[in-house]
Amino acid sequence: MTEQIRIDALIPAEMARHAEKVGVAKAAMPARTMFVLAVLAGAFISLGAIFATVMLTGAKDGLPYGVGRLLAGLAFCLGLILVVVGGAELFTGNNLIVMAWANGKVSTRGLLRNWLIVYTGNFVGSIATALIMFFCRQYTFSGGAVGVTALNIAAFKSSLGFVEALALGIMCNALVCMAVWLTYSAHSTTDKIVAIVFPITAFVAAGFEHCVANMYFIPLGLFIKDFDPAFMTQMGLDLPNLTWGNFLVNNLLPVTIGNVIGGVVMVAAVYWFVYLRDKSTD
Repeated sequence: MTEQIRIDALIPAEMARHAEKVGVAKAAMPARTMFVLAVLAGAFISLGAIFATVMLTGAKDGLPYGVGRLLAGLAFCLGLILVVVGGAELFTGNNLIVMAWANGKVSTRGLLRNWLIVYTGNFVGSIATALIMFFCRQYTFSGGAVGVTALNIAAFKSSLGFVEALALGIMCNALVCMAVWLTYSAHSTTDKIVAIVFPITAFVAAGFEHCVANMYFIPLGLFIKDFDPAFMTQMGLDLPNLTWGNFLVNNLLPVTIGNVIGGVVMVAAVYWFVYLRDKSTD
């Protein structure tokens, strides 16, 4: 007997059970495998950031603000598409493991182990990609306009206040986890890509903050500022707020906390409560 092929999307209750199953598998993954896949995810998100930076270059001069942000958002979708379809471990998406943890299928130790290894791997992949992009001097393209865009992005992100960065991080990962959640309904690569495009485009267009993307955006700006002062002088840029301290304290820390709140509280906990919790006491 041949197995029936299902082409309609999974309904939310089935998506929740699938999310739980995925969370168990992610938490049980061997550490070395998890780390390598996390490095890939950092690189993949960085590729989306590279694409978005190029799309933003010159957009402010020739296009309305919203249109330029829309194009950047569409370009950034490349990152999560590579993560989901290509297979990689992304810290922000793995906030959904909380659904399995809340049902007792994943231990607290297993959850934190996954988050720590994946976060570290994402950081390594993002920083490595930023280094490669610095040494290939792609930032000098278009008469240095690409580099100016990259530096302005990094400087803006480094200048955010703690509460502002936290709130922007919350909104960001609510949309990222919704994108990942929607892919759990999919049966094909096309379904997954379509599910990703609108939430990810929305978070980039709205200017929300993603910790893994910022592991690329800000270090690239710092590498250019610290190691190519001639370029900074040529472009007439100073950017005193663009420092490693501001990157780590004013951006990465609050954005990471915000991402966890947005993914865990606004997506994972809600769908666990609706579809997976024990309803016998209701």
